[in-house]
This record gives sequence, C-alpha cells and structure tokens, in this order.
Amino acid sequence: MAEETNDGLRYQPRPRPEWVRGANAMGRAIDAKSVVLLDERSLLETAMANTGLSDFGDDDWREPFRILLDDLERHAALHLVGRLMTRSDLLVHLEGRLRVVDWLKRHPEIEAQRIEAPVFVVGLPRSGTTIMEEILGADPNARSVRMWEAKFPVPPPRPSDPKPDPRIARAEALVGLQDAITPEWASMHKVGGELPVECIEFTYSSFVSYAFSASFHVPNYTRFVAANDHRSAFLWHEKILKLLQSGSKPAHWLLKGPTHLPVLPALFERYPDARLVLMLRDPVKATASVVDVSGTLYYMRSDDTALNKRHGQFIDGHPAVMALQRVIDWTESGTIPRDRIQAVPYLDFFADPERGLEKLYGGLGLPLPDPSRRAMLGYLASKPKDKFGHHDYEVGTSDLIASERAKWRTIQDWFGVKSEV
Repeated sequence: MAEETNDGLRYQPRPRPEWVRGANAMGRAIDAKSVVLLDERSLLETAMANTGLSDFGDDDWREPFRILLDDLERHAALHLVGRLMTRSDLLVHLEGRLRVVDWLKRHPEIEAQRIEAPVFVVGLPRSGTTIMEEILGADPNARSVRMWEAKFPVPPPRPSDPKPDPRIARAEALVGLQDAITPEWASMHKVGGELPVECIEFTYSSFVSYAFSASFHVPNYTRFVAANDHRSAFLWHEKILKLLQSGSKPAHWLLKGPTHLPVLPALFERYPDARLVLMLRDPVKATASVVDVSGTLYYMRSDDTALNKRHGQFIDGHPAVMALQRVIDWTESGTIPRDRIQAVPYLDFFADPERGLEKLYGGLGLPLPDPSRRAMLGYLASKPKDKFGHHDYEVGTSDLIASERAKWRTIQDWFGVKSEV
C-alpha cells in the first residue's frame, strides 16, 4: 500500500505476521548486532569453513562488499529477522563465489564455452518483464536460469542428473522465507526454486548489483554501483552462464535483467551479439507499483518505513526517466545497436499475443516453429490471473499523475507507449 505525500507516494506497510513481530521484539531486547554478525571477518571465515575453500577469485568484489557491509550497519536499520536473512543471504553469495571459482579452476576447459546471441528481457521495473520472460521461456528452445541454479550453480546440472535435484528444495526453502515474513510479497513477485529468475540472482556474488539497493537503505553503496562500469558484474555473469552451459548447451539463452537498463553499453561490450526485448509500459503506473514493491522488500528487513525518495534508485522517478532517455541517446548515437533492440509496448503485445510473438521473433531473428508458438500461447492462456493474490496499490491523485506524466511525455512519445492511468 502507498499513500500520497507532498513529494509523491510513500509506502505504508501491512501488518506483520505474529511470529515476525515476536522475533523482532526479542531483537530489540537483546544486542542483535553482537548476536547476528555482519562484519567482513565473520562472514568470510564462515563461508570458508562451510565450503572448505579459500579462493574468492579476483579482488574486484571486495571494495563494494566492504561498502555494502558498512552501509548495512550504519544505515539499513535492520531488525532481528532482517539481520538473520541478510547474514544468510550474504553467506549464500560468498559460498557460491568460492564454489564457482573452485569449479572453474578444476575445469579450465569451461572458459572455451561461448555464450552465443543471448536474449535479454529488459525494461523498467514493473513493466511486464516477468510475464514476458515466462512466455518466452515456455519455448522449448529457450533456456533460462532457474532460482536453484542461480543460488547453487555448482556442479552444473546435466540432463542425465537424478530428478529432482536436491538443490531445488534448498532454494525453495530459502526464497519461501520472504513470503512467510511478508505474505503480500507473493502477489507482487512470485519466486520459487524452479522458476526463472533475473540476472541479479546470480550476479549478487559480484557484489556490483542494484539488487542490494532495492532491498536495503544503503546510500553509499548505491552511489558506488551507479558510478561503477559494471564490467566485473558482467564478467561474473558470463562465468556463471558458461559454467551452466557446460552441462548442456541451449538453442538460445533467455535472460531477464531490468537492472541492466542503466548499463547497456557494458552488456553489449560483454555480449556483442546480444538481442534485447525492451518492455515498455505506462511509466506512471509502473512507478507507483515500484513504491509498493520496494517498500515491501525493505520492510522485510527493517522497521523504518520512511522510504520515499531517500530509499534509493527505485523510488525516485528521476533515475528511471534518465535510464530510458539514455537508451534513446545510446541508440541514436550508435553506442548500442538499434537493430538488436526490440521495443515491445505492453498493451500492444497483450492485445494480440500471437501477432506480437511473430513480430518479436522476426525482429530477434529467431525461428518460430509451430511447437514453440503453441507452447508459448498455451502458457499464456493457462496462466491464471492473480494466482498468488492481487497486488493492489495507489497511483495518486489526478494532480500527481499529471505532474508525473509531464516528466515522461517525451519518452512515451519516442517509444509510442500508451497511458494507462
């Protein structure tokens, strides 16, 4: 839920489950910072002890990791459940990094793998990137990274492996905690052990990721990431895809990364033959939804609900406006290749999905055999609306809508995006 203030929309939390309230009350009674450690030494030593490994690879992750830890202690105002979640997540990222580095050292032939012409679904948050990835992922020729593979990529899965892989249940248990702590999260963004995920789920371990800014108030870290060239993140991204591909090579990779939008030149530098599906939706409606989604992510870990524009990149609309304006500038200047970016207005596509798929696949240069077409249209037809609950959020008064619309008018006109509110 969100309420309108003098400077926009502000997140208003829903009541917490009783068990979370009880645990956090206990956290206020004890010295939670001493009980649940988030310091570098404790985290690294625990990760190494849990894996029996000590080589974290190149050191380009260490500076952002340290900035993140400092911000978590100084600014994030974590409650006890939030500290427990955060320590658990950081250990998963660190242990994953150790295992990936070790596996690649023991299998140097993986470096020879080539990630050919990957397809990325990109767009502003809440613009339809998730449903588009799900639809395109129903194509038998496409391969996405699933949650369990993102969290536990070692060893790389192979078609001959016993089913089900035990890592699925472990990933399911971890991501299920989010729904248990904030049940409304399931209606906003359903996650699961076997569901496809955004690239951020396997680039966490690079520690150059906008994802941390979406979940915590970490202002210094957010500024660091915004100023970073993201080369190290995309290098890690490629390492994970090569590792996974060494188990079985797909016809094409299908990936999703709304947070790639501000760093598309770095994406094309790492993947010169990449193809992009740019999802476009009324940004005024999408931004209102982002306030609620980011607020919920933050509230999972902190009692401080004074989010609004201080929360970071995803609440303030200005960076979102600039992100799409930069896409326009990059395409017009030739910095990124216009011919490999397929713009997909949300309303137009879903008005006629079959025609939309034909146009999209033609633009991407992908074959669209009948089995693929039927699988994707069948997925869409069978997908129940609001299966996990309805995400209800405010978009603000007519005056606020008009004010926001003015900021976006040039971008809506350039991309041909219809207004929804």
